[in-house]
Amino acid sequence: MIRSPLLSVIERRLLVNYRVDPHIAAALLPAPLRPQLVRGQAVAGICLLRIGGVRPGWAPAVTGLSSENAAHRIAVEWDGPDGVERGVYIPRRDTASRLNAFAGGRIYPGEHGRADFTVREEADAVRVAFATRDGAVEVDATVESAEELHGSELFTDLAEASEFFRLGSRGLSPSAAGDHLDVLELSTDAWKVTAGRPRTVRSTFFEDLDRFPPGSAVLDSALVMRGVAAEWSQGEPFRVGCGGRPG
Repeated sequence: MIRSPLLSVIERRLLVNYRVDPHIAAALLPAPLRPQLVRGQAVAGICLLRIGGVRPGWAPAVTGLSSENAAHRIAVEWDGPDGVERGVYIPRRDTASRLNAFAGGRIYPGEHGRADFTVREEADAVRVAFATRDGAVEVDATVESAEELHGSELFTDLAEASEFFRLGSRGLSPSAAGDHLDVLELSTDAWKVTAGRPRTVRSTFFEDLDRFPPGSAVLDSALVMRGVAAEWSQGEPFRVGCGGRPG
């Protein structure tokens, strides 16, 4: 895989968050990952990301590409050599980009499925919907702008929510080989999120009663990020099963 970091601009990122029964979340994770708990609940959700200007660090900005992408995520932690570490486990990534689907897991970390997206930007809200080409997942989310974060049982305010997600910048996702997780880390000097209010959210991933029994996954909150320059870098593969340390 290419080791050079990828530069980009996060043009729009919706974080739609669910509070999840910790035992249910734990059953979805490979060892040694465990759910990161907030007020006794696991934190999961959907990241709906429009990213632009994506290119290797050595390439000029005019060569950058744009795409719509989505990731289902569970906040996790594990015991590292220097103490507890944290990130997000991403059981599924999907993209509208044929190039992303080809390159993910080959040229840079993170395998992607193909999906068809519908996006509608309004003055005070954004709707992102997608259906995966394999028929496994459908999502339709509309998030309104808000001055403050209200109604969340996970986070007391916007500052607490922002810091939680800022620190969970390492994404770990299954590889085709099955013996490790690919690691992709987001870094930015311009981290900023604003509050959102979920108007309507539908996700067949979270509504699957075999995966989440009734009441075990409840929509909690939403955050919005726009116009943030960001860098994506490859981490060492993460072994699953026993120790979980890079291998």
